[in-house]
Amino acid sequence: MAKKSMIQREIKRKCLVNRFIKKRKRIKQRLNILHHRTSNGIFEEKLELQASLQRLPRNSIPIRIKNRCWKTGRSRGYYRDFGLSRHVVREMAHEGMLPGIIKASW
Repeated sequence: MAKKSMIQREIKRKCLVNRFIKKRKRIKQRLNILHHRTSNGIFEEKLELQASLQRLPRNSIPIRIKNRCWKTGRSRGYYRDFGLSRHVVREMAHEGMLPGIIKASW
């Protein structure tokens, strides 16, 4: 079982991402539009947009969200198909709780 503080931190990050996703998307779209233009004054506007992106909280970036097992909260050995860590997948597969999953034998 992961520490409660780590699980709560991930929940907080997900909330921050959801809160700032529209604002971040809007700024990035404006940056992409300016990227293809070349004229006077655009450089300053680009710098201003980059600064506004940097003023947003770090944890509002979607890349900072870590996948965690929904049962134990473990972050390593995560199987996307099940949303579980490898330990829990193994236990559930042995108990027959995951349909279509069998223990390999050869």
